[in-house]
Amino acid sequence: MKRLPLTALAGLLTLFATPAFAYKIFVSNEKGNDITVLDSADFAVVDTFKVGQRPRGIAVGPDGARLYVCASDDDTIQVYDTETYAFLGTLPSGPDPELLVISPDGKRLYAANEDDNLVTVIDLATQSRIAEIPVGVEPEGMGVSPDGATIVNTSETTNMAHFIDRDSHQITANVLVDSRPRFAEYKRDGSEVWVSAEIGGTVSVIDAASKEIKAKITFEIQGIRSEAIQPVGVRITKDGKKAYVALGPANRVAVIDAETYEVVDYLLVGQRVWQLAFSPDETHLFTTNGISNDISVIDVEDDEVIKSVQVGQQPWGVAVTPGE
Repeated sequence: MKRLPLTALAGLLTLFATPAFAYKIFVSNEKGNDITVLDSADFAVVDTFKVGQRPRGIAVGPDGARLYVCASDDDTIQVYDTETYAFLGTLPSGPDPELLVISPDGKRLYAANEDDNLVTVIDLATQSRIAEIPVGVEPEGMGVSPDGATIVNTSETTNMAHFIDRDSHQITANVLVDSRPRFAEYKRDGSEVWVSAEIGGTVSVIDAASKEIKAKITFEIQGIRSEAIQPVGVRITKDGKKAYVALGPANRVAVIDAETYEVVDYLLVGQRVWQLAFSPDETHLFTTNGISNDISVIDVEDDEVIKSVQVGQQPWGVAVTPGE
């Protein structure tokens, strides 16, 4: 039997030890006022750095270079380098920014300002505020269409999904959904918007063209009171076939057939599961669990929770770099 040279063997071992996508996972800890950083190799915590007061919504720009953090009690959005974690400055958000979304081209940031009933539009090149759009009462959820032409905001008290035109900054449609909508997620082909309703206990599937609700997804978990099933974060796979919904105090993530809208499984995760994020290759899904102070790692192919990792105090948001 012919043996490999040591150099070749070492190269093979390195190849197999390296993940297909090397990336970082960022978790905002609402009570700890810091960000936990995890590595994609083994999902271990590699760093923690301090940020502003009450960090909630976070996002990584399309180029992966910057992390944007809603420092809600500081009434600002903070910017950090994703490699060095250096503080790069602030963006002119309105009062109490809760969630944000970045346009697909990386040029604009849209933030929901809960206390002011506004959506703030920020030009990332000039770091200037270019518009403030009045919406419903207590805006929170933010979504953007794959082509960047339409922004969706959800208002918790008005119970609406507001569709906003990118160029005119005008609301083009208001869709009434169930009580306390928290999140808006487009399908990758732009055909649908999924809006979770925390108190209503549902997810409304809205046709993006007609702005009509085409389906309403409900949840039922044996042994769990219906009022404890509170949908918040939503993520849909790129191929549009499968969706995941965080169910808050139910401590479950629902797995949904995104073509038939049927719930196919409930995955037990940490306590008060809030937000979700995929790995770049969508092999894993990460959940923030605000009461158990951890994140859960879900294997997307098998729909199995494979790991729990302790992070900071009351983890809220999660964002992932694009990978290498």
